[in-house]
Amino acid sequence: MCGICGVIATDGELNPAIRDAIRPMTRTLHHRGPDGEGCFADSAAALGHARLAIIDREGGAQPMPNEDRSCWVVFNGEIYNHHVLRQRLIARGHRFRTTSDTEVIVHAYEEYGPRCVERLDGMFAFAVYDVRRQELLLARDRLGKKPLFWALLDGALHFASEIKAIQASPAWDDAIDPSALESYLSLGYILAPGTIYRHVRKLEPGHWLRLSRRQVDVRKYWDIDEFDTHPGDDRAIVDELESTLRSAVRDRLESEVPLGAFLSGGIDSGLVASFMSETLGDRLTTTTVGFSDTAHNELASAALTARAFQTQHHEAVLEPRLTEVLDPIVSAFDEPFADSSAIPTYYLSAMARRHVTVALSGDGGDEAFGGYDFRYVPHALESYIRPLVWGLRARPAVSWLGRHWPRSPRMPKTLRAGTLLENMAQDAATAYYADLCILKPPQVKRLLGRDPRRDMREDSIYESVTAPYRRCASTSAVQRAEYADLKVYLPNDVLVKVDRMSMQHSLEVRCPLLDRRVVELAFRIPASRKFSLRESKPLLRALGRHRLPAPLLSLPKRGFSAPIGRWIARTHAAEFRADVFGAGSAVATLVDLDRVRQMFHEHSTGATDHSYALWAIWMLERWSRLRSRPQPAIASAQMVVNA
Repeated sequence: MCGICGVIATDGELNPAIRDAIRPMTRTLHHRGPDGEGCFADSAAALGHARLAIIDREGGAQPMPNEDRSCWVVFNGEIYNHHVLRQRLIARGHRFRTTSDTEVIVHAYEEYGPRCVERLDGMFAFAVYDVRRQELLLARDRLGKKPLFWALLDGALHFASEIKAIQASPAWDDAIDPSALESYLSLGYILAPGTIYRHVRKLEPGHWLRLSRRQVDVRKYWDIDEFDTHPGDDRAIVDELESTLRSAVRDRLESEVPLGAFLSGGIDSGLVASFMSETLGDRLTTTTVGFSDTAHNELASAALTARAFQTQHHEAVLEPRLTEVLDPIVSAFDEPFADSSAIPTYYLSAMARRHVTVALSGDGGDEAFGGYDFRYVPHALESYIRPLVWGLRARPAVSWLGRHWPRSPRMPKTLRAGTLLENMAQDAATAYYADLCILKPPQVKRLLGRDPRRDMREDSIYESVTAPYRRCASTSAVQRAEYADLKVYLPNDVLVKVDRMSMQHSLEVRCPLLDRRVVELAFRIPASRKFSLRESKPLLRALGRHRLPAPLLSLPKRGFSAPIGRWIARTHAAEFRADVFGAGSAVATLVDLDRVRQMFHEHSTGATDHSYALWAIWMLERWSRLRSRPQPAIASAQMVVNA
């Protein structure tokens, strides 16, 4: 795992001031790669690399050229099929000087051009600079495990693993995109390809970008295109899933540094640990953290798995000092980010890094195998009832009843039917959008001083969120919701959180459940086989019955979350008030502060739980303050100049 950055002139020669900035740009990524830094430059381009050495630690320095130094690559990630690709390329006449997976990329580019990306299995973000053609190829892995940002500034295409590297260029333009605020407040993150900055874009998962002849061309190279076609019975499906997941885990065990696993109290990470133990035995190192609140603590269930596989287990109970960790966490994202589970992920990564340099995780199981039952179960029920409601022409009545249904959190959950009723009056894609929004559209509009009665389909992010849902070829509402989560929630929230928090501690995280073979298999399996109204992830549970401790299978699902409600209402209420309501508040110019005061009062008195909204506003304020601070001076990196 590493950090990459670079600049290339869109026409002619590169501005010398921008070329010279490659050294400070690279230094901003030191946390991603503390083991070495290198730069390359010629008259048209410059590349930078901060290295976390995992494979071929002695010979894998970057930027890395081909044999005649006509192509250079910088790469962040791991290519799991690099041994197979190496043999194919050698057979076609390519000569290798290292055993690094990085070198496979530059030779594959020589052989196949941009289509080399289709042959790579792994997690990656890379750039290949073709010196002769003065062309640049950027590519990102299929599911978005590794980040890649780009911007056209002052006649040069800038790219980097994190926005902070682009900010180190003298061409930086910090203009804000006002439309990003709605995405942030609604979802907790800013939806790709946008960012908080008007001129910076995210390269989306499964896409490549090529700069050639002054033209920028962005294309999609991968998508899931097969749904509900698996012909096997339940036993055959479970057997194939076990074999595929075993291969995915084994492929991720190559490392020249210590390797372990994140262990939660869930099935996903437990299955990953079980396959790892087949190879590593009692040499497997596992790590778990939890809070003192029982609702945010899975230490006991994680310990069950650790004992079953005799791992070298490390655990800790957290009571974070927010005043010490908030700024490092907020600044790691370079734009507003409101998923509070970033905090335990930060601590988990720090703890794991004391023992290992690479950790495998269970991320991806929920999106591919029906784990979000709190959303998927209601969505399935809605899909059964909606045709009846629409057939009876009862949509207006159901919509009115949903809007006026009591919403008190003190009501039993079985009587909180308002959202279900409102969703049945909408089409399925719109209902999915409403469910995905943590802060519902009318609430966001009130915070932004807009009319809360405005149709949610006019929201700036509505089309981007619902497009993948609509284009999914499955007839199952749950399968479409899973596919949309794989395209929206997973790459913009979960994987961003894991990447930034682990990289803050120079820790590489690998995700076997996001192996392309596992994901493609999951969507070939009909939803009726992998989703149940009675239990979440029935296929993974079936696999777990002969691999995991029995008590683990009966435990309720818990998110990897933080007690932000308590923090805001009690332990850190003073800090919240000082930041958000104090003099110089940045959010005062962005949201209706009177509405925020009312929400804070309701939350503090226990009348209404506004945990997410208040946390999102607090993180926006913290990000705004950090953005206005001057950046520290950056030391230079080693420069290699192509003659």
